Amino acid sequence: MLPTPTPKGEITSQIAVACLGAGVVTSIAVAQGQDPFTALGITLFSAVAAVLVGQVV
Repeated sequence: MLPTPTPKGEITSQIAVACLGAGVVTSIAVAQGQDPFTALGITLFSAVAAVLVGQVV
């Protein structure tokens, strides 16, 4: 079965939702003393992973 192409707007909305969700958790971690650059890296990784999973599933 071949994958169907997804519209660009769908990918954009997936990225926005993933970044918002990861950003909330990141802001809590920074408020508790985590390094902001480490938190930003975790946020970016989480957002990319969420979009990739969303594309596969």
